[in-house]
Amino acid sequence: MNIETINTLRELKKSGYKSKSIKDELRDNLIRKIKNKETTFKGVHGYENTVIPELERAILSRHNINLLGLRGQAKTRLARLMLNLLDEYIPFIEGSEINDDPLQPISRFATELINEKGDDTPISWLHRNDRFAEKLATPDVTVADIIGDVDPIKAANLKLSYADDRVIHYGMIPRANRCIFVINELPDLQARIQVALFNILQEGDIQIRGFKLRLPLDIQFLFTANPEDYTNRGSIVTPLKDRIGSQILTHYPVDIETARLITEQEAKSVESQKDTVQVPDLARDLLEQIVFEARESEYIDAKSGVSARLSITALENLLSTAERRALMMGDEQTTLRLSDFVGIIPSITGKVELVYEGEQEGAAVVAYNLIGAAVKSLFSKFFPKIGKLQKQEEESPYDDVVSWFFNQKEGFKLLDDLNDKEYKSLLDNISPLDSLLREHQPNLLKEDSYFVKEFVLWALVEFKQLSKHRFSEGIQFKDPYGSFISGI
Repeated sequence: MNIETINTLRELKKSGYKSKSIKDELRDNLIRKIKNKETTFKGVHGYENTVIPELERAILSRHNINLLGLRGQAKTRLARLMLNLLDEYIPFIEGSEINDDPLQPISRFATELINEKGDDTPISWLHRNDRFAEKLATPDVTVADIIGDVDPIKAANLKLSYADDRVIHYGMIPRANRCIFVINELPDLQARIQVALFNILQEGDIQIRGFKLRLPLDIQFLFTANPEDYTNRGSIVTPLKDRIGSQILTHYPVDIETARLITEQEAKSVESQKDTVQVPDLARDLLEQIVFEARESEYIDAKSGVSARLSITALENLLSTAERRALMMGDEQTTLRLSDFVGIIPSITGKVELVYEGEQEGAAVVAYNLIGAAVKSLFSKFFPKIGKLQKQEEESPYDDVVSWFFNQKEGFKLLDDLNDKEYKSLLDNISPLDSLLREHQPNLLKEDSYFVKEFVLWALVEFKQLSKHRFSEGIQFKDPYGSFISGI
């Protein structure tokens, strides 16, 4: 259909255009995409076998939808991606505040205009990008904001009495007629405002200051809610919940591979950082493992959730930490170091809610300990497991490394401000590490080997084979018993 040639109601009728509700529109376009094996929600990872099938079933059922899940679970993104299931353009009566369908007008303005101009009624076209309305539910939202109110200025300008329905100023929902309307954080909406949605969802009429208007609004409602809000800040009133056709539970990524896909897709790093900082694969896995550890930590409130935004901002901070170090040391290129992970602590502390015990420990300490816990969890995937109890005569693959530290009276210091050459030289001095990597990681890339060497040292600390002390200039690794024995 060539929309440029259709400017009047007459031309629209001649074109054979047929009116369709937004729910039918979404349904028909989804059916076409499914038949053509097209991806319906591009860029959303980890939901292929869980959330997306349920969402598609809800659309096929023509339901209003509630996405229920913790923060950072792509609820708003799913809502916005539904725009891709709309027709590219739809016609509406020019000048209509509520996007009146030319073939099925519902407002007084539209019906009077058609009665006056007939088939010469002017038509405009609405692009699907303009068919998305979103409102964050906050305690200050009023019925006037979302439904409408009497406008005294309009009454004065048009010289109308307050008995005339033309004095009404429409709120966000009527103005979103034939659109997708999203209300984020629904439980935060006051109960009396939620009640105002009853008739719109079910009966298709609205009430404004005593006016009862029969406006069969055509809207695809999509709500988002956080389970935590049900007890902390409010709840969804039962009759409203009853009118929402499908409630779909979202979730966090279930594996590191999926989490990495999301992080790398969403992280905003500049090209110069990519050219300057080389990031080992293990570093990316470790970053995601930190988030998994946070979700299981006894110091972090699980009900509040740990957003996927944590790993996204942490990756951005991690690259910036390495970039800043390279700039200060005059290195044109650098490889990410495990000690650079100290730079992601601000990304963690601002995105987790601590329980009482966590508050006692301190947010920065909890964040730092998560890095160690992640190292410990990943270590056994790459190197032989270190048992909790080991007989004295048993040999361990790590004996030579631990013995090397036993002979270092002053310990081994890795300073934060070492340039790349100094950093590599220091780690190369620990010759047993080279033997360990050759035996257990023979295919490791040379540029990644230094990160893995430092990874081994951190892991040996977590398994109580070495001790580690963080000081202002860097990190010191020591044999936990060497200093004690040398003192004797």
